[in-house]
Amino acid sequence: MAFCTKCGAQVGEGMSFCPACGAPKGSAAAGPGAPAAGAAAGPATSSTAMSSNVAGLLTYILGFITGIIFLVIEPYKNDKFVRFHAFQSIFLSAIWIGFRIVWGYIIMGMLWNPFSGLWGLLAMISMLVSLAFLACMLFLMYKAYNNERFKLPVIGELAAKQAG
Repeated sequence: MAFCTKCGAQVGEGMSFCPACGAPKGSAAAGPGAPAAGAAAGPATSSTAMSSNVAGLLTYILGFITGIIFLVIEPYKNDKFVRFHAFQSIFLSAIWIGFRIVWGYIIMGMLWNPFSGLWGLLAMISMLVSLAFLACMLFLMYKAYNNERFKLPVIGELAAKQAG
């Protein structure tokens, strides 16, 4: 009977994976606690880390928040592909926040304007800009997932310089 090196549970002869922890049978050895061939003493960060294209996609999910997170967590802060997409996400989010602040001041200025019949037009412009921003983020997520460094006109160059 073979035992799993990860958790020590018994692995049957016809089983491909450990029933307790799900480790592949190739990592099961003759006894509990016996190290597998080629196993490292420390944690296997490279085998548990996600690929660069998925990490690049995730940098755009919450804008600057996930961009900053991927700039500080260990396996990705040294990956130039992930760093590029993280910086581009941060810069795009900063522009979006700046636009929304300026747009808010414009709307607040319209409250005191006696000719505020432009509310419908302003609402339509706001909705179109929001949809364009969402489409841009989805497009960048698609490009990151396909391992492409798509550079936005001004932001992309800044992100490339920051990523190194």
